[in-house]
Amino acid sequence: MAQIRVNDLTFAYEGSFDNIFEHATFSIDTNWKLGFIGRNGKGKTTFLRLLSGNENYTYTGTIDSPAVFDYFPYPISAEDRARPASAFAQTLKSGVEEWQIICELNLLDTDPEILYRPFSTLSFGEQTKVMLAILFSRENDFLLIDEPTNHLDQKGRDSVKAYLSGKKGFILVSHDRDLLDACTDHVLVLNRQTIEVQSGNFSSWQENKRKKDQFAQAENEKHQKEIAKLKSAAGQAKRWADKSEASKIGFDPIKDPGHGGKRAYIGAKTKKMQSRVKQIEKRIEQEISQKEGLLNDIETPVPLKIMPLTHEKKILVSAENYGFQYPGAKAPLFQNLNFTIQTGDRIILQGANGCGKSTLIQTLLHHLEKNPSPTSTVPLTTTNPPGTQKPPLPQNPAATPSNPATPTPPTEWGTLRTAASLIVSYVSQDTSFLQGKLKTFSNQHNLSEPLFYALLRQLDLEREQFQKPMEEFSEGQKKKVLIAASLLTPAHLYIWDEPLNYIDIFSRMQIETLIQTYRPTMLIVEHDQRFAQTIATKTLKL
Repeated sequence: MAQIRVNDLTFAYEGSFDNIFEHATFSIDTNWKLGFIGRNGKGKTTFLRLLSGNENYTYTGTIDSPAVFDYFPYPISAEDRARPASAFAQTLKSGVEEWQIICELNLLDTDPEILYRPFSTLSFGEQTKVMLAILFSRENDFLLIDEPTNHLDQKGRDSVKAYLSGKKGFILVSHDRDLLDACTDHVLVLNRQTIEVQSGNFSSWQENKRKKDQFAQAENEKHQKEIAKLKSAAGQAKRWADKSEASKIGFDPIKDPGHGGKRAYIGAKTKKMQSRVKQIEKRIEQEISQKEGLLNDIETPVPLKIMPLTHEKKILVSAENYGFQYPGAKAPLFQNLNFTIQTGDRIILQGANGCGKSTLIQTLLHHLEKNPSPTSTVPLTTTNPPGTQKPPLPQNPAATPSNPATPTPPTEWGTLRTAASLIVSYVSQDTSFLQGKLKTFSNQHNLSEPLFYALLRQLDLEREQFQKPMEEFSEGQKKKVLIAASLLTPAHLYIWDEPLNYIDIFSRMQIETLIQTYRPTMLIVEHDQRFAQTIATKTLKL
């Protein structure tokens, strides 16, 4: 057990106007299971990189620690991705032995044979488990774990949650509230203005913060009332002093010696009143100084708005005995699929990684009259009679450079019907296409620039980000761009594919409130269990 001490840490990216950290001082214990909480862009990943000794980062202040750090996810080269993890594990963590990794894979309830398959052929969940097994295979390291459950299905998340709950000596960056509750005993929180360390998990911290914010708001109201009273008293005393001073005018002690004493009395009274005004002004300054900082860390998410359209038909999408199979595949990706999406439904599409969730969404989108961009508004229609070949559908994802995808389209059967003139707003899980300035993006997608910027501010995107190219955004900030564009798109049906990956906890709760308030019709792929339980009216399992 050792202490990591951060003292007077100040850091800013080159060319940035604002500091990511400013005079931050705190300490943490290497025996803790530490959850790391904060808004997107507040510096969580940056802090992990500072801890791990990234040579490209220059900061002032000190970070003192006897610990050896290791970081998840590991950077894996294209060359290594073509090889099994057993062949390059020692380049990721020196001195690790294969038997140690196998022991950790057993704790992850995973067949160790995945160590001997080419890394690129593993699913997201299998890749995550291999990297976690390597990460924890040596004792006494302090581990920096950055968002381990992104892109994982529910089963994968549950196994990672169970695994991490039995470990200690790590910092876990995650926006999954269930994961933070299950796996942490302390939290490190990047508030709006301060940094705090607290014992307990996410829920205990959230309850403490709620009470602390209520107290701060009550104190702020008390100070505001006291300041108002003091200002009123100061104004009254000043008016009396001015009136008293004015009453001296007209008295001449030489011409009217009988009133000389009165003039002196008035002057003394005026001086006393002016002194009282200064005392009240000093008390006002004290009240204001006590009030300063009370509300600095309060999260006050602005209610978001959405503009859903109402369709004349109750049933917007229906599938009957629908099936899908890639060319050359031994079995259908899915079959005998029956479901309807009705006005007001909020359907969570569930299933293991690779079961076809994103493919089902893409088959819907490929029935469009033209290919949409991930946030465009386009009519979704089916012009082909049931049972006939549809326009081009997603190609086989198993294709490789040595075995390129065949142009033969996948096979569909059964029926997939959509209401006429259906307007869809789509959010892709992919953000790699986001490049250039926000202004250009909003123009390309026919968005009102002022409304787009206002909505991004409500999602806590800093104004300085508006001038940066989007390729410099964090993944969470890129997701917010797509979600904001979708919310500004009037539509009958909102299709969101893993929208919350990398999105911070506070924004997730904002989006939950939005959906509960406006009740748009939605089809969502999302593995955040708490979010799904909060907003879903139905689930569709593949």
